[in-house]
Amino acid sequence: MTTGILQARGLCKAYKKNQVLNGLDITIQPGKIYGLIGRNGAGKTTLLGILTAQNTHDAGEVSYNGEPVWENPKALADLCFSRELQTTLFYGQNPLKVRNYLQAGATFYPRWDEAYARRLMKEFGLEEKKRVSQLSKGQLSMVTILIALASGAPVTILDEPVAGLDVVARERFYQLLLEDYERTNRTFILSTHIIEEAASVFERVLILDDGRIIEDAETEELVDQFRYVSGAAEEVDRVCQGMTVVSERRMGRRKTAAVRDTDGRRAADLEGAGEVDVVHMSLQNVFVALCGHEAAE
Repeated sequence: MTTGILQARGLCKAYKKNQVLNGLDITIQPGKIYGLIGRNGAGKTTLLGILTAQNTHDAGEVSYNGEPVWENPKALADLCFSRELQTTLFYGQNPLKVRNYLQAGATFYPRWDEAYARRLMKEFGLEEKKRVSQLSKGQLSMVTILIALASGAPVTILDEPVAGLDVVARERFYQLLLEDYERTNRTFILSTHIIEEAASVFERVLILDDGRIIEDAETEELVDQFRYVSGAAEEVDRVCQGMTVVSERRMGRRKTAAVRDTDGRRAADLEGAGEVDVVHMSLQNVFVALCGHEAAE
């Protein structure tokens, strides 16, 4: 499957006085699984909505294969943004049934795979005649996942797809995602707060903070730049000289510093420093260090 490049430049979006996106730039390369992470209210859903022309923006531009996305049926046919279904419409119960969403998928996505959709329906135990307003949180997540995977869209975006699923169902979702990716080489973007378990799926990670993408990197390469260094405060300070201290925590005379070294050589050398303890950081640790806004002492 040939996938184009989805790109945004200088995106700005405000809700009244709240500036959500502030000159944001992003480039989504084809054939990768991206993880989009950020704190609550950082603007992840807003960004994804703008990239797929489901939301407006105040400034900037979004293009797919070099063409504007807004009001461009050709581009939009390649983009699927599958988000949590709403159980209410117009302040009342959602009258739509599961089958209505499948019919919409078949209508809007030219690569819709009906056979695959039916297989997922059976596996997830979904009833097509059931109203969306009657579905559990987990079932709503399953419909969201079904639409995304069956859409066949070259660029497929899922916003908090596993929020209502238990751990067994989440593992099955990741398995289905990787199977589809291996088969089709589609581009996937996953926005999630469950960073620890999803990290192994992310080929590339995007970190959104203060209205901008502050990190856009291969996941393993980014994580390998960071270490926790702990020990006597003076030893930690000595060992970490020349490295970027992202955050610090003190407990009496002891200190733990989250440090970053972009070339990776100093970080590797730290592990031979016997005076301090050096621990690799997970993607979740890295995210907290970068976006926790803890002032280094």
